[in-house]
Amino acid sequence: MADAYVTFEREGREGVVAVGSYLGDVIRRFGIADQDECNTEHDCVVTVKSGAEFLSEPTSVETEHFSTSGRKTGQRLACHAKIERPGEIVVMTQEKKKEEKTAESTSDQFRKEFADLPLDQKIAELMKLEAIAFGDTVSYIANSPFKVFEKIGDVMADFGMKLENKAKNAQRPEEHTKSEEPKTKSSGKKKATKPEENKTKDN
Repeated sequence: MADAYVTFEREGREGVVAVGSYLGDVIRRFGIADQDECNTEHDCVVTVKSGAEFLSEPTSVETEHFSTSGRKTGQRLACHAKIERPGEIVVMTQEKKKEEKTAESTSDQFRKEFADLPLDQKIAELMKLEAIAFGDTVSYIANSPFKVFEKIGDVMADFGMKLENKAKNAQRPEEHTKSEEPKTKSSGKKKATKPEENKTKDN
């Protein structure tokens, strides 16, 4: 199978990808976004800066989505944009969500508040953290005998992976699903016919 070369400009990541892959799968494969399958709001919008001609045509879902939200040049839904031909594709992902920045600011605020505490309160907070860490350690030791069931978990995980792939294929765009349906081929063998001589004898 032919390959395409995809570059994610914002993250500075690039690599070879098999033709037939969706940009959404490539994003997760490259470790760019921690997300499961795209939700109904389609927060997987990306901008294809170059190489759009190597991708599938926009699907009906994309057309409907961008008709309400407004589409800028090169924008595609990563979960619907399929790489159909080999070539170089440059993609720009969206900026990180505000929630992630809020989490970072909360962590910085905690550090600042801890630094402002009097020494005796700092010691008290540290003792609380040590108690929590000790409790987690005891819990791990108590649960360690259950490690023997990890292999059963692996089998279940493999089964779950098959179900996940089946569900993923069910979520693919209808346009692509129809085009991927296998065509039935005739065996090429002709049904044997009775020789004319035998027909006359039988009569």
